[in-house]
Amino acid sequence: MPFIYFYIFILLINPYISQWWKIFPLAGKEKWEALVPGYNYFVLYKFTLGKPLWSLLILFPGVHLIMMMTANVTLLRRFGKHSFTDTLQGIIFPYYLYWKVTNESIPYGKETNWSNTKEIEDRKWGDHIVLFLCVPVIGHVITTILDFVSRDKPGDKSRVKEWGDSILFALIAAGIIRTYVFEPFQIPTGSMEKTLLVGDFLFVNKLAYGPKVPVTPLSHPLVHNNVPYINIQSYTTLEKGSYLRMPGLGNIERNDVVVFNYPSGDTAVFDPRMPNGLMGHDYHGIVINEAKRLFIEQFSNELEATKMQLSRENPNYVEQYYTMQAKERLLEKYATKFIKEFSLWTSNARKNLAENKVAWDGMENKLIDHYGLIYRPVDKRENYIKRCVALPGDIMEIKDAVLYINDKPSEIYEFQTFKYIVKMGDDFMLPSPADLQNTYGLENDEQGNTRMDIEYREYNDQENKLVREYILNLSANEKQRLLDDYPGLKSRMTKVLDEKFDKNKLTDYLRIKNLDFFPKDLNIANATTHFERIQIPFEGQVVTLTPKTIPYFRRIITAYEGHTLEERKDGYYIDGKKTTTYTVEMDYYWMMGDNRYGSADSRFWGFVPEDHIVGRASLVWFSKSPYKGVRWDRLFKLIE
Repeated sequence: MPFIYFYIFILLINPYISQWWKIFPLAGKEKWEALVPGYNYFVLYKFTLGKPLWSLLILFPGVHLIMMMTANVTLLRRFGKHSFTDTLQGIIFPYYLYWKVTNESIPYGKETNWSNTKEIEDRKWGDHIVLFLCVPVIGHVITTILDFVSRDKPGDKSRVKEWGDSILFALIAAGIIRTYVFEPFQIPTGSMEKTLLVGDFLFVNKLAYGPKVPVTPLSHPLVHNNVPYINIQSYTTLEKGSYLRMPGLGNIERNDVVVFNYPSGDTAVFDPRMPNGLMGHDYHGIVINEAKRLFIEQFSNELEATKMQLSRENPNYVEQYYTMQAKERLLEKYATKFIKEFSLWTSNARKNLAENKVAWDGMENKLIDHYGLIYRPVDKRENYIKRCVALPGDIMEIKDAVLYINDKPSEIYEFQTFKYIVKMGDDFMLPSPADLQNTYGLENDEQGNTRMDIEYREYNDQENKLVREYILNLSANEKQRLLDDYPGLKSRMTKVLDEKFDKNKLTDYLRIKNLDFFPKDLNIANATTHFERIQIPFEGQVVTLTPKTIPYFRRIITAYEGHTLEERKDGYYIDGKKTTTYTVEMDYYWMMGDNRYGSADSRFWGFVPEDHIVGRASLVWFSKSPYKGVRWDRLFKLIE
């Protein structure tokens, strides 16, 4: 339901059906004061609480309903309506109580006398319900402990009342600050290593680009989209607004570190491992993986035979390796069949995800049961953080892992990392992984979950010769230190690159590989270290729709800008009308992680729309490594 209907209800309907024009005179106020929208709340808060400026909080979506409920409960309590049921009615449906007040000529009273035991007892359970609605159970545990340690003093408000009022106001303040000023954010993955580290706690400045008015304002102010550990949705879509951004201090600049709502998170697989698991956000990628899995299941007997053959060829590998490689061999063998039946298998995958609630988790290489599919509004999609490397209208291209913006190499930041292969031999050896960590500041998470700067491997090549090599994830400074200390390293160090495919000689198996990268099209060969030259869409851009351009603009037209798109044999139809062009309605951005080989970013899921931008990452206020403890040198560190 749009915002306007809620404001009509709050400012016009609630005062009218509450008969405030009859109740205000009982409190010594003029009848007309109850009939002026907005001013009536100003007057009410002034004579009931002595805080008229609280009425301004009604301007904030999400807070407006809380302030209306507070006004109703506070006013009714001045007429003696402060029991458990009275308070509950005052919050949910106060209009019967207002009718009783006006028809029974109940006199307007003073504030509660906290020295009067009867008055305190009358309102005790009403205060408990307010506290419960603010912080269920926890608030009562705290007040019980405090009452046990020290009793309420005669004449003072009860602890339940004090805590209820304090927590309610704190939640309102937190909701406004978190929505319109700044929001705390924690780095959950290593996509921005080593600029931002897993375990960094940030402040996101929402004033930098202008705060967004929330699309779904009726939500808990302290959590984003899901209540941790109990896995329930923290918001309701009863009230919904459209995109509106308030004026900000500036615009996004190239290379800003930006927090945004994940564009591919409109549909998500609800992961039972939340809040720690991140599987499920890229639903569209999961559909493709699930389609592959269902397709390969047809060949279960052949799969087992292939695994046996692989175990004979490579006896030193683990079972997981044989399973993964066997699936890839069968996918390569039957690639032509899979492509011909691609729409069928993606359709089966969507159905399987929705009905059977099973998904293949590529990270853990196993099937998991999930809680079903959920739709998330724009402002409730997962928060991601990346560097904005290309602005609307920029030309972007990646060649041999080098990012080009407008045909010039992009700036490389101090802690931006690339992966390098270092071949070793009898005449050249680098120190052990432990020595590399101790001397050069490289890190390896012992469990391999967050950061792996050093990988060492030994294997026999095709000539059965022993190969020893490192794969190192290095910033420019770390790389230079190693080159300075080991002059022979330069000739043995090569940047890790994806295989570059000839677009004119793509096999069907390589075409399937294209589905891993944006725009997930069988005929567009992009990869982590190679990406074709494209222009970032901008508001007002007129795009000619062709088989070449439509893969890049399909989600822009449908998911982000809300139109219907039909791709027929005789052309393209948008909102039922045949057309050869499309005019872009928003600006878009290209986001990439500084950890270029360990970042799920625009190379995988595409453009970030303007209405998904949350704010600029400004300050690391605390940092704790998952395996090393507090990082004292990162406290209150500005983000560049």
